[in-house]
Amino acid sequence: MITVTEATASAGALKRLSDEGVSIWLDDLSRRRIESGNLAGLVETRNVVGVTTNPSIFQAAIGSGEGYEEQLADLAVRGVTVDEAVRMMTTADVRAAADVLRPVYEATGGRDGRVSIEVDPRLAHDTAATVAEARQLAWLVDRPNVMIKIPATKAGLPAITEVIGAGISVNVTLIFSLERYREVMDAYLAGLERAQAAGLDLSAIHSVASFFVSRVDAEIDKRLTLLGTDEALALKGRAALANARLAYEAYEQVFAGPRWQALGGAHANRQRPLWASTGVKDPAYKDTLYVDELVAPGTVNTMPEATLNAVADHGDVQGDTVTGGYAQARADLAAVERLGISYDEVVRQLENEGVAKFEVAWQDLLDAVTKSLNSKGVDAE
Repeated sequence: MITVTEATASAGALKRLSDEGVSIWLDDLSRRRIESGNLAGLVETRNVVGVTTNPSIFQAAIGSGEGYEEQLADLAVRGVTVDEAVRMMTTADVRAAADVLRPVYEATGGRDGRVSIEVDPRLAHDTAATVAEARQLAWLVDRPNVMIKIPATKAGLPAITEVIGAGISVNVTLIFSLERYREVMDAYLAGLERAQAAGLDLSAIHSVASFFVSRVDAEIDKRLTLLGTDEALALKGRAALANARLAYEAYEQVFAGPRWQALGGAHANRQRPLWASTGVKDPAYKDTLYVDELVAPGTVNTMPEATLNAVADHGDVQGDTVTGGYAQARADLAAVERLGISYDEVVRQLENEGVAKFEVAWQDLLDAVTKSLNSKGVDAE
């Protein structure tokens, strides 16, 4: 983790990225990052205007115990359950980060300065429980610049509509397929229509749709490598970018349609595409690949710190690298299909694995906190 003094003020590629209409969000959070001033430093020197979290991030942060000892001791004395302890710690971090980002939130009219926190991943297939958890998290964090993360499962779609309809801003996560992405946008518009019918101020409701990138290449590249032909190997590293570019095309279409026009006229905000999972998985690829090649206005790119630093050091931001590539994107995905690799099968597998990975990370976090509470003489249930 870089310190504030190590952060470079003249991160030219990051500034160019911001100038192209891409909001830079940090895909990481910990209490040490907040309390050391590192997060504030990244806002000041790295063009960071938002923060995303997920169960894996909290598992790494809280599982280390660093910075959480005093709160863990207090929670142990109170005899809270492990689930309550985890929520108290995670919401405290998100609340503190939201305070750091509050000036950005104010300066951008609520567009940026956002901090996201995810519903319990074990609820991903339970609509009612997801809605209840989203409401509870919004209440616990109690900051206008919080976004509640809801996974784009089938059960998550109606939850998105209900939560948006209640006036709560949402970060929809774990989107892998173009079909599901269109369903997510539809759920968002339905939520706005519900909020409008309830007399809520649509201008205060924001949303992003987190479209995952590198995991698509990781899975399809693995299958291309197994095929081993020249044609297959030539397609490696192209599917994820193609998928994301066609997602942006879908975004342009939906937010130019008559349904949106009616809502936009009522001062609603577009649901921006957010490029997630932008750290490359294959060391053969340039470490800024999913940043340099996904530049388009009105998007968010949430980066782990290693990717953020790489972009600052040697990113190659050359303007819009998305909107002119739709035909090639379709051709690339069609070529993958012709080789017998099913797009639908891959994205379905990735969604299932994404939910499962977060469930495992959440359980690991619960186990680590249980151990910490028990070590302080409390039987955490």
